[in-house]
Amino acid sequence: MTQDVREVKFLTVAEVADMLRVSRMTVYRMVHAGELPAIRFGRSFRVPESALAQVIESSEQRLA
Repeated sequence: MTQDVREVKFLTVAEVADMLRVSRMTVYRMVHAGELPAIRFGRSFRVPESALAQVIESSEQRLA
């Protein structure tokens, strides 16, 4: 079942960078490479919190 748009929490590139402890440029590279799903609002990107959780989970599975 899809989430209601009002329930989706979006993160800024800076917030994602802080959470992953990487630079904002690294997050932009991940978005442009298709490694991190993001939605463009005007000139900025927003990353759904659920998409970030999936990326982290898949990275953990590759390390295990």
